[in-house]
Order: sequence, then structure tokens, then C-alpha cells
Amino acid sequence: MQSVVTSQSQAMDAPKQGLPVTIITGFLGSGKTTLLNHILTNQQGLKTAVLVNEFGEIGIDNELIVSTDENMVELSNGCICCTINNDLVDAVYKVLEREEKLDYLVVETTGLADPLPVAMTFLGSELRDLTRLDSIITVVDAANYSLDLFNSQAAYSQIAYGDIIILNKADLVEEATLNEVERKICEIKEDSRIIRTKRSQVPLPLILSVGLFESDKYFETAADDHDHHEHHDHHDHDDHDHSTCGHDHHDHAHDHHDHHHHDHDHSNHLENDGFTSISFQSDKPLAIRKFQYFLDNQLPATVFRAKGIMWFDESPNRHIFHLCGKRFTMDNDDWKGTPKNQLVLIGQNLDSETLLTQIENCVCSPSLTRGKGFGK
Repeated sequence: MQSVVTSQSQAMDAPKQGLPVTIITGFLGSGKTTLLNHILTNQQGLKTAVLVNEFGEIGIDNELIVSTDENMVELSNGCICCTINNDLVDAVYKVLEREEKLDYLVVETTGLADPLPVAMTFLGSELRDLTRLDSIITVVDAANYSLDLFNSQAAYSQIAYGDIIILNKADLVEEATLNEVERKICEIKEDSRIIRTKRSQVPLPLILSVGLFESDKYFETAADDHDHHEHHDHHDHDDHDHSTCGHDHHDHAHDHHDHHHHDHDHSNHLENDGFTSISFQSDKPLAIRKFQYFLDNQLPATVFRAKGIMWFDESPNRHIFHLCGKRFTMDNDDWKGTPKNQLVLIGQNLDSETLLTQIENCVCSPSLTRGKGFGK
């Protein structure tokens, strides 16, 4: 497991909100522009900024446009679209300096670009304390892929660093071709999180985390905290196999107690193609090592997103948990109320009973040493 640790540079009593950022990368003609339009027209009340190289490339619907100037287009749904002139950092600051609060930032890379330098702009520059790299989404064209394409360094990097792979134009090719492309993708990145789409139509909660836990527009899960927090630890799980194959789940079965509450929630935005959400709540803490084992060894490849407010027996802190693909981040914060666990998973064709049993296996009784920190 690799970690990137970012320091907290501002005073503890004045935390800054980190604007969540998604980077969209992908091959030329794969459907990135269609995906951007999908995001801009289906925000469900969320305010998103999109950074692109050229306005003309995305062809924004004229009925959405409220006003435009040389470098920015404002839309009627509260979203904005900015061009990246020479410097990505300057473009991001232009967005951050707006008086109107935004919920999300989406950055599109050029089709031939390696996404890593763009990601490092948010992880390693002065933007680190103002933004949070939420996910890297890679769009692959199933209809026009070439095996030679997978030999280019840029194409390799786009797949290797992608948290979720969108295999687009899946309706234009045979099943055997889709399987072959997925096999090639998994040769580069084992157990990739792959979503097959047509016309880049993907439920936004699968790629934008603001719909998780913080908005009842997508889920009926009870949530009483809407804060964003700066991320301190970034964990990359590319080295782990998250497949549930080969695990004996009988070892994790145990009695259900009244203090566990879980639902198998369906959302209007997720019902198509077998997408579902699963929620878990408990008024007892989780054992951090058991939860780590769950993430590393039991979480199936068809779980694309997760978010939670986490209470661990080994820590006195409140933890805000985000997961996209195999990448997860964990924020530390102070509890303002009674500690509890709230977790939402979303994915495709999930075995809710097995997943809930595995999460429940992480629950433990509060220990006498609780609150003394990890490893105490």
C-alpha cells in the first residue's frame, strides 16, 4: 500500500474546505466531451465547475448558457465552464475566487496527456490545502480501441492511474470484443473498476462524491453532517486484489443485533443497469484492522464508490471516509456529537447480504483504551 501524506498548513480552529476534484482522462474520441456534457446537464442542483482546453470542444447547449466572457461560461443550473489557458493552477484559482460556492470541480485532460502531472498539481502544489483530489476517471472507446494503443505510455498511464474506467460505446461492439478490451485493461491494472456505458451515460453518484451521504438527492440515508474536510492520507490499493472470489464468507457470519441498522437503498438515479446503494449504521465502533482487511481483501470490484462517517475503536477522532475505485482517503476531525458509524457503498450487482455481514464483522465493543490513539 502506498501513501501520500499532506500536511495541515492552516490553524486548527480555521479549517478550509477542500473543493473535491475529479480528473477526466481518456483516449482521443473516447467520449470525454459527451461525459462532460452529461455532468453539466444532470447536476440535480449541485454547482460544478468544469475546466477544459476549449469551449468549442464540448458544445454546451445554448439553452443552458446564461452568460459568457473570454474564458468562462455560466450556466443556468449554477455550473460554470472555464478554459485552461496556459496554467492549470491559475484556472483553478479563478474558480476558487468566485463568490458563489461550488460543490465540485471537474478537469478534463487532453486526449494524449498523462494524468499524473495533473493529479500532482492538486496533491503537491499550493492547491493542496484548497482542493481534494477525489478521483481520476478514464474513458476508453470500446468501438475504436487498438491493441497498439495500449503500448503507448500515455494510454498506459491513463489506465494505470484511473480510479474508475468507463468503457464507453459498449453498445457498438460484440460481447467478445468488450471482454477482450477489459482483459487488456486488467493486464495493465489488475482488478480494474470498469463500467460499461453507451454515450458516456453513467450515474453521476458513481463519479462525483458530492451525491454520497451529503445529499438526499441520491440517497435516503440519514446524514446529519455536510462538512467537507481537508484530506491527510491518500491510500492507493492498486497492489491488492479486491475480488471476493476465493474468500470463505462463512467465517464472517454472526448474529444480527439491534444496534445495527442497514438498508438496501435504491435510487432513481441508480436503478438502471443494476446499480444499487447499500447503507450501514452502527452505534458501536469498528476495529481498524478488520476494516482494513475488508477494504483490501473483500470489497468486490463492482463497488465503485463509498463514503462514510467512521468511528474506530483505536482512535478518538471522527473519520470522514471517501472511496473511488481502489483509492480511499480518510480525514480526521473531532466528534461533535455521539460517535457512530454511517457508511454508504454504491456499485453494480452487489450481494448486499454478504457485504453487510462483512462490515458487521468489523464491529467491536468499545474498549477501555478507546480514545488514546492508534497503536495504543
